[in-house]
Amino acid sequence: MSKERKDHKINIEIDPEVAEGQYSNLAIINHSVSEFVVDFVNIMPGNPKSKIKSRIILTPQHAKRLAMALSDNVQKFEKMHGTIKDYDKPPIPLNFGPTGQA
Repeated sequence: MSKERKDHKINIEIDPEVAEGQYSNLAIINHSVSEFVVDFVNIMPGNPKSKIKSRIILTPQHAKRLAMALSDNVQKFEKMHGTIKDYDKPPIPLNFGPTGQA
């Protein structure tokens, strides 16, 4: 898999284990002056304990680019498939200290 950017080529490879992906239905976002930390969690009904499945650490610039790319892709998705409904969120007790939200 390669992605072209002007006259440069970037070769990107993915290991089979990473290609399988991780399911997440909760993202916990924290940030400092120099980085954003996004923890992806899979919370299952009836299970009071969950583990972070993946942690991504980004610079503020890359976090902003990711937010713009996600927004752009959501708009494209909704144009093709219709509006994504945002259902009422059930209360999830989280004791991680002060955090952002996703």
